[in-house]
Amino acid sequence: MSLPDPFGWLSDAARNRALMALAALTVVQMIALDAVGRPLIDAVAPYGIVSFEFAGDLDAARAMLASWGESGRLYAALVLGLDYLFLVSYASAIALGCLVVARGLARRGARAAAAGVPLAWALLAAALLDAVENYALIQLLLGSDDGFWARLAYGCALPKFAFVVAGLAYLLAGAGWIAWRRGRRRSAQLGA
Repeated sequence: MSLPDPFGWLSDAARNRALMALAALTVVQMIALDAVGRPLIDAVAPYGIVSFEFAGDLDAARAMLASWGESGRLYAALVLGLDYLFLVSYASAIALGCLVVARGLARRGARAAAAGVPLAWALLAAALLDAVENYALIQLLLGSDDGFWARLAYGCALPKFAFVVAGLAYLLAGAGWIAWRRGRRRSAQLGA
C-alpha cells in the first residue's frame, strides 16, 4: 500500500503556485531569523539557536543561557516564536518541492520518483518535531530545571534536520537530473 500524497487536494497549477509562494516566504523568514538570531552566536553557542537545539543536557543548555544573558534570552524567545511560523513554510515548501520533483521524475520513468511522497510526509513530520523542540527549548528559557527538556529538544532536532537534509538533497538532485535529461533531449532534437 502506497502513502497518499499529502497535498493531493491541490491541482498541479495550485501546487506550483503554492511552492513558489512558500519558497519565497521561507527565504524571507530565513533572513529575518538570521538577523534576529545573530546576537546568540558566541563562544559557548557558536551556531546560536542551533547550538541550543543540540545542547542535549541541562548543563550545556544553562551554559548557553548564561552566555546570552537577559537580552540574549529575549532574542532566543523571539527566534523560537518566529520559528513556529517558519516551520510551516519551510516544511511545506520542501515537501511540495519533493512532490513536484517526484512527478517530473515519474514522467521520465525514474525509480527515484517513488521517494517523493514518503519524503513529503517526512518533511511534515519534521515540522511537528520542530514544534515539539521549540516547546522544550521555551521550557528551558523559562528556567526549568528538568534536563528532560534539553534531551527532548535534542531528540527532536536530530531527525528534524535529517528529514530536511534528505528532502533538500532529493529536491536538488532530482531537479538537476530532470534539467540534465531535458537538456540532453533538446540537444538530440537540435542535432537531428
